Amino acid sequence: CQPVPKPESRVEVCDLNPCPPRWKVTPAGPCSSSCGLGLAVQLVTCVQILHGQEVLQEEHLCPVAEKPLTSVPCVIRTCSYEWSFSEWSECSTSCGNGIQTRQDFCLSSLTHKPVNPLFCRHFPKAVVVRGCSAGPCPEQEGTQSPGAELQPVTPATHLPTAAAAPEHRHKDLVVPLSAGPREQTKPSGGEEDRAKRSFLCVCGNLFLNATGIINMTGVESRDCTVAIGRPLREEISVTILESSLNCTAGEVLLFSGRMMWRTGCRKLPLSLINSRTNTLIVKQRVVLPGNGVILQYNSRTATKKYYQDCDQQLFGPQGEIVNPVQFPEERQGVVCRTFITVAPRQRISLRALNTDLGPEGNQTHFNYILVRDVSTMKTVVFHGKQQFLWQSTGSQAEIEFHE
Repeated sequence: CQPVPKPESRVEVCDLNPCPPRWKVTPAGPCSSSCGLGLAVQLVTCVQILHGQEVLQEEHLCPVAEKPLTSVPCVIRTCSYEWSFSEWSECSTSCGNGIQTRQDFCLSSLTHKPVNPLFCRHFPKAVVVRGCSAGPCPEQEGTQSPGAELQPVTPATHLPTAAAAPEHRHKDLVVPLSAGPREQTKPSGGEEDRAKRSFLCVCGNLFLNATGIINMTGVESRDCTVAIGRPLREEISVTILESSLNCTAGEVLLFSGRMMWRTGCRKLPLSLINSRTNTLIVKQRVVLPGNGVILQYNSRTATKKYYQDCDQQLFGPQGEIVNPVQFPEERQGVVCRTFITVAPRQRISLRALNTDLGPEGNQTHFNYILVRDVSTMKTVVFHGKQQFLWQSTGSQAEIEFHE
């Protein structure tokens, strides 16, 4: 345009009305948390442009409905959290059966302070209610208190049932029935000494037959514990044929299963105990020599489904467990469980020979193996490709394979 004469520059006022007040936001300050979700404070002021200058105004002059937040969420980096628990409360009853409770709270592993429980929602949580016994009641022995029956020791959320799991996922660890204790009967005549020796072997054994009689009289030990085990899809019922327990002396019989917990002494003969599950622990505590009970147990198809199709029940001294890998056509989110029961005199040891939870195994909290010691209800979680050796304090364990 150089050959063409340039017009004079002109400035004209285009709008004589002042701009309306508006909100001004300064950059946010530092995050309130060094890891995880925090809050950052930002300064919000009401300003107006007058003669090219920014002038501070009172807040009521700016539209209240449009005012930005003074605190905004911020995350510097992720941090881990874990469930923590208070001490168990005292037993809810002064005698008989009751419950104990404890509080759970989500703990930051960095600050060791409680945080919002939402941060721990993907982490496994141990039980917060358990049974307790304060000894037999003087007038109500043999009855079951309202708190004696507990909920199943399974995850709090009941997940939908999975499709049937292929048979090759686990090797069933089943003790041959010939290796298990045989039915016991009362001694008579010259066989009394020999029969008494066989009775002493009853304690600490695991009974795997579909039905049988267990004689727990005449045992030398103060505490005698036996276990009854059947495959999943069955449930066990026990009838007390005879009882010579001295209730006044504090002698008692305790039944514990995955879905029940009960004690009793009086009115035991001909009483029926339904376990509603496939394993049952019977513990007898006697004070006077020669006292005890004679039990008859039976098994039948369960009336209600207490398991998932991918669950497995294992018995036996040793064996190999293969992680039940879920296939694409199966329902996602199902937690497959393995229940292990051995004789009460034995303990369980689990060794991870090979653990591979996928390429994201070390970065995600969704893929993990949970092992629960049933006797103490204590849980341990193993992540990623972690190799581990775990040992139980009792004769029952549960394993959960999460995603």
